[in-house]
Amino acid sequence: MPFISVGEENSAPIRLYYEDHGSGRPVVLVHGWPLNAASWEKQAAALLDAGHRVITYDRRGFGRSDQPDTGYDYDTFAADLHQLIVQLDLSDVSLVGFSMGSGEVTRHLGTHGSDRIHRAVMIGVVPPFLLKTEDNPSGVDGAVFEGIQQAIVADRPAFLAGFLHDFYNVDVLGGERVSDQVVQYSWNVATAASARATLACVAAWLTDFREDLPKIEVPTLIIHGDADRTLPLDATAIPLSQQIDGAKLVVIPDAPHGLIWTHAAEVNAELLEFLA
Repeated sequence: MPFISVGEENSAPIRLYYEDHGSGRPVVLVHGWPLNAASWEKQAAALLDAGHRVITYDRRGFGRSDQPDTGYDYDTFAADLHQLIVQLDLSDVSLVGFSMGSGEVTRHLGTHGSDRIHRAVMIGVVPPFLLKTEDNPSGVDGAVFEGIQQAIVADRPAFLAGFLHDFYNVDVLGGERVSDQVVQYSWNVATAASARATLACVAAWLTDFREDLPKIEVPTLIIHGDADRTLPLDATAIPLSQQIDGAKLVVIPDAPHGLIWTHAAEVNAELLEFLA
């Protein structure tokens, strides 16, 4: 299995698992929490069929990547992504981030620039800034995130079951756009992730990306569902689209947070057209 090394912890390397398939202009897919790169199943197939080179990788602490004790912040995540791009010597690459992965894309462009980057796509987005503060009144109250952390510590598998129910809006879309088996599969993947990483990533969600946004100089597409219960549209995608110069916002009707599965056809159509 292919790995790249992005650091060390004590006597052991920290390695990220990746897959690299196809040819043509490269696309790097950055997955969401608490899943792994396999969650891009429907997008990877569509991109390969359209003639792209598709690179996926598991974030540190998730999937088949190593599970260090530290490094669960967006500066480190962006550095990991940069190492992937550099070690694979990618250029003219499009970055596509879903959910938590939208933060990697944003922080990478803000920190490492866009010399190697062709386009950026953010789906079900975290930026610009989730936390409610005096200068961000439309954000989410900090008590919500404290409650998430407490629930993970108390019973991580039980919390993830409830989280995934709202991730896919199972009460509305179950049996129609998402099966019980997909939800169970997602739970299996989520519970196999590092407990330490699963908890530590919650604090990373509160990262303020607003200073990164003026530095984004590549064409940017934002895709979000108007039925997203996890990252509400009004607190995320709408202000994000207003703060990135020239960004295109596509709102998919009735789509939940997990729209890359439930509304894969709609997402893929927008993605392929933008990257063409």
